[in-house]
Amino acid sequence: MKKINCFALILILITTSLIGCAKAPQPTQEPDPVAEIPVEIPDPEPLPEPEPVVIVPEGIPSPLSGNYGPEEIVNGRIMAIVFDNHPAARWQAGLKYAEVVYEYPVEGTFTRYMGLFLLNHPEGQIGPVRSARPYLVTKAYEFDAIFVHVGGSEAAKSDARNLKIAEIDGLTSSPRVFWRESSKKAPNNLYTSMDELRKVQKDKGFRGKSEFEGFIFAGEEVQRTGSPANKVEIIYNKSNNTRFEYDNDSETYLRFKDGKPHVDESDGNQLKADNIIIQKTNIKVLDNEGRLGITVEGEGSGLYISRGLSEEITWSKTSRSGKTFYFDSSGNEIQLKPGITWIQIIGGNSSVIIE
Repeated sequence: MKKINCFALILILITTSLIGCAKAPQPTQEPDPVAEIPVEIPDPEPLPEPEPVVIVPEGIPSPLSGNYGPEEIVNGRIMAIVFDNHPAARWQAGLKYAEVVYEYPVEGTFTRYMGLFLLNHPEGQIGPVRSARPYLVTKAYEFDAIFVHVGGSEAAKSDARNLKIAEIDGLTSSPRVFWRESSKKAPNNLYTSMDELRKVQKDKGFRGKSEFEGFIFAGEEVQRTGSPANKVEIIYNKSNNTRFEYDNDSETYLRFKDGKPHVDESDGNQLKADNIIIQKTNIKVLDNEGRLGITVEGEGSGLYISRGLSEEITWSKTSRSGKTFYFDSSGNEIQLKPGITWIQIIGGNSSVIIE
């Protein structure tokens, strides 16, 4: 028993000695901090600006309005139609589809319109159609148009023959081409249609294309200068006036005749103009019937009105078939806004008020 105890004592001593000789655990050293190297993050590449969307109109521009249409139509033949503007003839049907409209004085206190049709083909009736005058013949000749009228002065009929004008005369055409509407009284009620006129063009073998020099046009990016023109009044005489009022929303001029909105008989919508040209010229009475001689060749002054602004211009026409040029104060040909143009022919006894 004593041996066992001795042995146990020795074992305890040895264990204690081993424990005492063991190294105490060393504290863990923190690693030296690693210096942070700044990392440059490049700015993101700017996104490329989107390409502007360019809408390319289909077809080609009309030389009358600058509006685009199918090539085969734009390269067709112009119809120059004489419209009656006697108060008993109002309102006119189909006039709103003309790309260019001229207003000329005629006998008495009245005026007459001539509408040029190329791009548009009205589906309904057109009229009332009225008679020819020499200055109307000249304008149709300038545009190499098919001249549509019903009769005319002897001078006008002679001019049309001598100039070999392609014409469709209501006095010599069938009732299929021209007819009278019972809603109005003769002679202010003769109508036609574009369908019938184009058929006659084909039957008579008229050329299919007008050969002429058209207007030039400018886009909206071209800045205009001039005096404000929100209201334009053309006083032909004390009982005949034309007024245009600018509509900012549509950037067009609403047309009024003798104080009333000028509407199209076909649908009651008011006529509008994108451009107004006032052409001043010499006018004189020729005979006891009051027929007028209107100078359409030569040169003179006028006004160009568009987009709410008015500027003084000059005009020049060197021959009966030649183009009527309109120039700005710098001598450059004016560039029209694409759309409908009204050209107002006035003499020295007429006046213009612009506000």
